[in-house]
Amino acid sequence: MHVPDGFLDAPTSIATAGVAAVAVTIALRGARREVDDRIAPLAGLVATFVFATQMLNFPVAGGTSGHLMGGALAAVLVGPYTGLLCLTVVLAVQSLLFADGGITALGTNVVLMGVVTVVVGYLVFRAAQLVLPKRLSMVAPAAALGALVSVVLAAATFVGLYVVGGAVPIPLDTLLTAMVGVHVLIGIGEAVITFLVVASIVAVRPDLVHGARRVLDVRPLETRVSA
Repeated sequence: MHVPDGFLDAPTSIATAGVAAVAVTIALRGARREVDDRIAPLAGLVATFVFATQMLNFPVAGGTSGHLMGGALAAVLVGPYTGLLCLTVVLAVQSLLFADGGITALGTNVVLMGVVTVVVGYLVFRAAQLVLPKRLSMVAPAAALGALVSVVLAAATFVGLYVVGGAVPIPLDTLLTAMVGVHVLIGIGEAVITFLVVASIVAVRPDLVHGARRVLDVRPLETRVSA
């Protein structure tokens, strides 16, 4: 979903850059409450993992391919604020050093693959936690659901931005069908990867997973009540 230079007009690109700048500023402040001596190394590993997996594409359909976005995964593992910072660093490096996504479209890409996927992924994850049993085994399925929804809504957001300021002549119905349809399949792949990664870490070090902390906080209380 890396948006290239010139796909959206200048006003839209400037607007998304402003939204991205505000979001990153908020994330810098919020990350102070999330990052400690244990989470800081994990945040670096998350950024590295997302960077590597975004460089690898898997076939989807009709000759198209997709890659991990990683917003929901990062938010669940290290928190939404820190997760957004991880995605922003990854997207900036890809744009500036690898020409993956345009430089003038960097703000747009941060909004789509950073802000939308992190915020939507984490909100869906937390909503799922409220419904699902308060067990560690439910953290990974909730994260997978957040990943799936976040990818589809990021694609829909891109279509919305194109409606506002598209600079390339593409029929809207064609774009909508292609983006949302293909990204449902990409979202399924993202959900599988997110599930496997979160489940693996929760199995060995649940205390390192930001999204598992609420479940861990409940367990001592349940033990005291049963005693």
